[in-house]
Amino acid sequence: MQDLNRHGAADASPADALHRFLTSDPGEWDRLAPHVVRRVGQERLAGIVTATRELTGDITGVDDGPDGLVIRGATGQVLAWAKTDDDGVLIGLLIDGEPYKTPAFRVPPRVQPVLSTVIWTALIAWGIAECWTAGTGSSWLTDLFGAGTGYAVFEGYGEPASMRRWVRHSLEAGALPMLAAGYHAARLPFGHSLPSAAVAAAVCAGVIWTLFRRRRHRWGTPLSAPLRFPLRGGAWYVGQGGGKGLNHHFSISEQRGALDIVAVDRAHGRKRPGTGLESYLVYGAKLYAPCDGVVISAADGLPDQEPGLIRFGPLYGNHVFIDTGHEVVKMAHLRPGSVAVSTGQNVRAGQLVGEVGNSGNTTEPHLHLHAERDGVGLDLAFTDVGGFFHRGRVIRN
Repeated sequence: MQDLNRHGAADASPADALHRFLTSDPGEWDRLAPHVVRRVGQERLAGIVTATRELTGDITGVDDGPDGLVIRGATGQVLAWAKTDDDGVLIGLLIDGEPYKTPAFRVPPRVQPVLSTVIWTALIAWGIAECWTAGTGSSWLTDLFGAGTGYAVFEGYGEPASMRRWVRHSLEAGALPMLAAGYHAARLPFGHSLPSAAVAAAVCAGVIWTLFRRRRHRWGTPLSAPLRFPLRGGAWYVGQGGGKGLNHHFSISEQRGALDIVAVDRAHGRKRPGTGLESYLVYGAKLYAPCDGVVISAADGLPDQEPGLIRFGPLYGNHVFIDTGHEVVKMAHLRPGSVAVSTGQNVRAGQLVGEVGNSGNTTEPHLHLHAERDGVGLDLAFTDVGGFFHRGRVIRN
């Protein structure tokens, strides 16, 4: 026999509660999702449900899949997130505005770094073979500059800190036999491929110069005052930061100056042995307020994501947003149960506010940090850390 809650429905999962809500009469919404109605408004909520039905057709069910809750209909499907209380009442709701297609193929999270390593190993092995089999001195130069371009991409645009230290250093050591091949090439005729070598050198120089400029990119929208760096006592690797190609936040107006930060060891590795969240060095790191201000939003209780996978849900996950009076500073992806402040609370720079986790739109534990004013992202600056904050930089404090 099923137990009924006070709303007369069997204890339901978020998927069941969402399906019941979407297929009910709007007059029932105040009973099924009172918190959502109050927060969003009946009219806006009706518009969201109507837009969803336009994407899905008649709603036939809500399933719990690897990418999140999937609202299925006669003509399509969309992703959603829902949270319920103990009575099965919706207290949180987010529906994607784009159609969803089940991926035909997924690369398992554990395979992704292995696949990346295999690709880079093959490219470097190919470069070594090309340098040693060059028929002329100029051909060797062409191959060497081509390899230099590859290494600039590997070190500057890639994220070698995601690799185990011995793997990364082995790949970097591949440059030595390419250079050593010059001893062999010096005894070969120079050849007639000087134009090719010149083009390869120009491309290599162009990639390095572009990388240099993008590492120093600034938007020209400063903070009202520098922040205090929110992490202490370690080595912090900037996984996302800088200009185009170095920062995946670049095209999002309010996040354009954002940083994604992880912890690394002396060899710039960001993991210890293991596969769980605790294997990431940054997981659980104490997070301190970077400024004085008022907490305008603090959320806790959202679960961590499984590393390598993202289930649809609130973008920032568990978070703390602080209004300085001149801009809003946002810290996201905090560990569930760690948020130490609440909405409306006054905080001081240096005050403990939480711990780094893996909640929200994230594939691995890290701190997301950005500042915005009127919806426009600002250039970050810190009183205790100078320089440019770009992908690949290690900050020690």
